[in-house]
Amino acid sequence: MAWVQIRINSTNQQAETISDYLEEIGSVSVTFMDSQDTPIFEPLPGETRLWGNTDVIALFDAETDMQQIVSLLKSAGHLSEETAYKIEQIEDKDWEREWMDNFHPMQFGKRLWICPSWREVPDENAVNVMLDPGLAFGTGTHPTTALCLEWLDSLDLNGKTVIDFGCGSGILAISALKLGAKSAIGIDIDPQAILASRNNSEQNGVSNRLQLFLAKDAPQDLQADVVVANILAGPLKELAPTISQLVKKQGKLGLSGILESQAQSVCEAYQEQFSLDPVAIREEWCRITGVAK
Repeated sequence: MAWVQIRINSTNQQAETISDYLEEIGSVSVTFMDSQDTPIFEPLPGETRLWGNTDVIALFDAETDMQQIVSLLKSAGHLSEETAYKIEQIEDKDWEREWMDNFHPMQFGKRLWICPSWREVPDENAVNVMLDPGLAFGTGTHPTTALCLEWLDSLDLNGKTVIDFGCGSGILAISALKLGAKSAIGIDIDPQAILASRNNSEQNGVSNRLQLFLAKDAPQDLQADVVVANILAGPLKELAPTISQLVKKQGKLGLSGILESQAQSVCEAYQEQFSLDPVAIREEWCRITGVAK
């Protein structure tokens, strides 16, 4: 199906109002894009964070009379003579194929590969995790996931138990199992994450060694040799007592989802319980690891 979009240069004060109006007049989707490429991280709960200069991009069916859309926007006061906007035809493509073509097998560390199911495995002798992008976070493409995968690959996991706190797609727990861990436990607050982790573990033949719990249902006495948590700095600090208790004495902890600027405050939340390693940094994101005292 063909589409047409209108891109309106707006501000953080006006973007939400324009978005609501575009949906009222028939837009099938509206997205916000920072017109100056300035990322904002970690909005507060229930908060929509926008940028100082925000492009509002609305998608319409290609048959839509876009001049009428422009007239409606002007009549409603959302477009003035000074407002920059652009109407663009969107090429009709096989978007599913386009999307699939963007995902390739990726290597992490010396042994581990994450491979989409529709591509051939590059090395049959490697540790191959078959994982397709889906409903839950975690495919290996984000620097924080990559940092955690490389850390797991560097460990001797043979016979060890691993907890993946905030398991998302299950990528870290499944990778740990394929790297030799005896068993793994995935914990998340999102039922979709539990479902995705279960499906992905079945696809990789490790479901019999993976337990999955919603956070509210997790046993109180859980502990593991290795605990990895790839979430965000705020929750990592808030949940430091809970996460720390999951690690056995002399066990290993890996934390990510942390901006480089947030590393110090996260380290401070864990330094009493763990002997911390130097912080690993990639593309302004970082990983914190350590051993339980």
